[in-house]
Amino acid sequence: MYFNKNKIKAIKNNLYCQKADYTLLILVSLLISLSVIFSYSLSIYTVQFYGYDQFHFFIRQAMVAIVAILIMWTFSLFDPDKLVGKVGMTLFFLFFFLMAIMPALPSSMVTASGGANRWIRLPGFSLAPVEFFKIGFIYFLSWSFHRKVMDQPKKIGLKKESLLLAPYFLTFLAVVFIVAFMQKDLGQVVLLGIILIILLIFANRSFKIFLVLGAGALIGLVGLILAAPHRIQRIYSWWAMVQDGILSFLPSWAGQYLRIDELPEPYQVSHSLNAMHNGSFLGQGISNGDIKVGFLSEVHTDFVLAGITEEIGLLGLICIVGIVFSIIWRIFRISIRVSNPIYHLFSLGIALMIIIAFLINSYGISGMIPIKGIAVPLLSYGGSSMLSMSIAIGLVLSISRVVPSESKKIKDKEV
Repeated sequence: MYFNKNKIKAIKNNLYCQKADYTLLILVSLLISLSVIFSYSLSIYTVQFYGYDQFHFFIRQAMVAIVAILIMWTFSLFDPDKLVGKVGMTLFFLFFFLMAIMPALPSSMVTASGGANRWIRLPGFSLAPVEFFKIGFIYFLSWSFHRKVMDQPKKIGLKKESLLLAPYFLTFLAVVFIVAFMQKDLGQVVLLGIILIILLIFANRSFKIFLVLGAGALIGLVGLILAAPHRIQRIYSWWAMVQDGILSFLPSWAGQYLRIDELPEPYQVSHSLNAMHNGSFLGQGISNGDIKVGFLSEVHTDFVLAGITEEIGLLGLICIVGIVFSIIWRIFRISIRVSNPIYHLFSLGIALMIIIAFLINSYGISGMIPIKGIAVPLLSYGGSSMLSMSIAIGLVLSISRVVPSESKKIKDKEV
């Protein structure tokens, strides 16, 4: 018995001695390196238009990329019990506070987009608080669900379950007000809302509450769209582009009520589709794309996938999609195998954040859904997005240190 206790203690202590998932680190670093290459290749028109040096975006993205990789590598060396909670809660409270006070900051300290303050100006760069808040929000949900929600039985009645989840709904409503109304960024709210609902599924909640949540989310989404004329116009513009294809499957009388005339198709999506068509299977070659030369504004940001497809073709895009889904699969694998419920939900939330953002962006630039203005994780130009993602991946790498290997599982069974 004495030997077995010592052996158990040795196995537990040895959990923190195993290496992080460095395959995940390599895959993410590869994607970051591609973002640096295409920040130079796709920004040629923008640097000419604004009179920047031709390496303006390349140098900035390269510097951020180096910092991002160092953050991930550094975090991968830490015991998650000493890192993840502190970083997660700091991101949640600090950046929630920054988002809340942004409307009150002087114009010299903020950068506006679409009539709303979204970036805080700091010496040498700007910071988008919402990008970092998303990581903190996921950790807060994971931590709180473990403490308050996961151990509660499913069959407690809709009223009791609603009261149990009320604090999270109120928190999310505060986020909706700050992000959707004050910052006019509906895409981020949609992303966070989907993550909240999926994490609730894994937190052992009943099916009835999801019907209520789904109905509430639909009503809220419609309300947010109707409250902003630019969102209504965006929906009209998108529908004008896709209506012929959809109405062809409906009865002829439906066109009398659903067809919209005299509305221009969204030119950005049209040029995005042209770029992907021009790329064909093998692409036109890096730096040889045409759409970026004045046809599609700032293609290195939200439309980076279209610019990449034009230059390296469908084959290159398939490779990039393969890297993205390999990253997501490895994070899911960590989430499934880790024993700590908080780490399980947090890793799951990070994987969901990446895949949902990737799908929203790719569906938007291909015309399948209205454009939401969400960057492609780890590929689009932007320091805040890159650094926040590196923190998220770094925390997952730290968590991977306590995921037992197959050999450790065999030893545990023997004990």
